[in-house]
Amino acid sequence: MRYFIVFMLLSVVCMYAQENLDFVKNQIESGNFNKANVIIQKMLKDKNISETEKLNLSFEIERMDRIKSDFWKTEDDILKYLRKYYPNIKSKDLVKWEKNNQLEHKIIDGKKLYFDRSNSNLFLINQEAKKVKEKVDGVSVDGLNTFLEKYIPKVVDKYYKQNTNLTDPVKIILNYTLSVKPNVVPAGEVIRCWMPYPRETNRRQQNIKLISVNNSEYIVSDKEKKQRTIYLEKTAEKDKETVFNYEIEYSASAEFNKIIPQDVKLYNTNSELYKEFSAERPPHIVFTEKIKKISKEIVGDEKNPYLIAKKIFTWIDKNIPWAGAREYSTIYNISDYCLTNGHGDCGIQTLLFMTLCRYNGIPTKWQSGWMLHPDNVNLHDWGEVYFEGYGWLPVDQSFGMKNSTNEDVQYFYLGGMDSYRLIVNDDFSQPLYPAKIYPRSETIDFQRGEVEWRGGNLYFDKWNYDMQVKYSE
Repeated sequence: MRYFIVFMLLSVVCMYAQENLDFVKNQIESGNFNKANVIIQKMLKDKNISETEKLNLSFEIERMDRIKSDFWKTEDDILKYLRKYYPNIKSKDLVKWEKNNQLEHKIIDGKKLYFDRSNSNLFLINQEAKKVKEKVDGVSVDGLNTFLEKYIPKVVDKYYKQNTNLTDPVKIILNYTLSVKPNVVPAGEVIRCWMPYPRETNRRQQNIKLISVNNSEYIVSDKEKKQRTIYLEKTAEKDKETVFNYEIEYSASAEFNKIIPQDVKLYNTNSELYKEFSAERPPHIVFTEKIKKISKEIVGDEKNPYLIAKKIFTWIDKNIPWAGAREYSTIYNISDYCLTNGHGDCGIQTLLFMTLCRYNGIPTKWQSGWMLHPDNVNLHDWGEVYFEGYGWLPVDQSFGMKNSTNEDVQYFYLGGMDSYRLIVNDDFSQPLYPAKIYPRSETIDFQRGEVEWRGGNLYFDKWNYDMQVKYSE
């Protein structure tokens, strides 16, 4: 009986703590930063508060700072930018774009502030605005699309001629540098740095060779780590950058799978794989009412897993345009954010695809790292989907449907992938190795790196990163 009473008391305390944290989050989401900060400071003074609660509350303070870093442009900034395309634009003209979330903004403590990429995003999200911009700037040629228009049909053709789903291996040499800005950390202090490192457990990525590291001591995390790192430490010097660098070589292959809907088998719903990868995973994979409603509209009465995934892939491609995104650590539920705002970058689109598939009983998982296409090197997120009878297959929702009458080419990225990838992560929000002491700059993904010292985390504005790429067939 005594243990039961203790358990009940602990449950009540935990429930109370969660309610308080939820209340703080609601205030932050509503833009009441000053009020949220007052509440947090009061709660932190409570002697009965746990260390975990302290960490969670302290991070909410940091989250507000991060949001402010993303939302800083004023209405005057937006109008000044847009007058190149709309010479007579006025404040009232912004309202229509604000109402449908095409001009992303927040009211923070009573002041309207715009996301720092909202002005340029408008021309990616709104088709009418895009046409206006094209009349002024002309139609730009997308070099990546031009490359893929030639590349993808060749991969598909080799699949049929060579009878193999792995083709076009490319040897890639990467030189990665992370530089902490001068005097960000006091001279003499040790800086801890985690940088992205290729995974060894994927059939498309093989023969990984570490060529050099600019430090005599380093740790490459175990190949089973879902977010893989190379870890270094250096001592800060006055007025000097602290530079972390390594070079690697590996081979990457393209993959194409011809999926026949009737060959997709029923799932073993009792398997551990199915249970794990078709489940909700709060806070970013949650079967909200919005997810349920839009799923019904997209899927209808379809029962075949591949055809359901195809409908979801198609709907997102046609209805959720790519746009530059705010930092993921500032978003409480990314898949919900995507549906609410009607746009998102690669990771946001991927999490929406994953959530909709999982809601329909189709296992999915995260994958990310870098896209390394010639002249188009950048951070990138995509995923994998599991079809019984085929196994785990790659899917790149952001690259989406290709403009082709050949369905193999059109839906190449639903079950296929090009050679120009660096796979770093096979999951999101996983612990780094060695363990990080302070909250990460990127709480979801791991592509740029993470840096800290004994005084705290170093956010993205405190350091720079650079990826140099060489190719050898």
